[in-house]
Amino acid sequence: MKSLTLFTNRLHLARLLFAAAVVTALVMACLPQPPRMGLNLSDKGQHAIAFVVLTALARAAFPGLGKAWIFAGLAAFGGLIEVIQAIPALGRDPSLMDWLADWLAIGVTLGLIGLVWEFCGRRRHTAVA
Repeated sequence: MKSLTLFTNRLHLARLLFAAAVVTALVMACLPQPPRMGLNLSDKGQHAIAFVVLTALARAAFPGLGKAWIFAGLAAFGGLIEVIQAIPALGRDPSLMDWLADWLAIGVTLGLIGLVWEFCGRRRHTAVA
């Protein structure tokens, strides 16, 4: 019973962190001039880092959800960000290239997580055998 509680607590924590990251990304996207956060990255680099983090958290928060659903949901969220940035009052510019950077970050992160899980799963089964 203790292990089930630990799993549930980790799952709740992952979902809370994912929700916080989504809200943070949305707020940052809506700011007319978002803060630099100490990194001197291009706009595409900022998108990539945001979507690497969102993808990793989504995978942890929703382990039973397929990769295609995570990809589709996060890609739609990236598209929503670009639509919001098209609002003239925000003083931001939407960019198809930003959205493509989101897609690339999502896909690469899902692929790397899959490889790590595969490697760790094989090592675990090999060590038991």
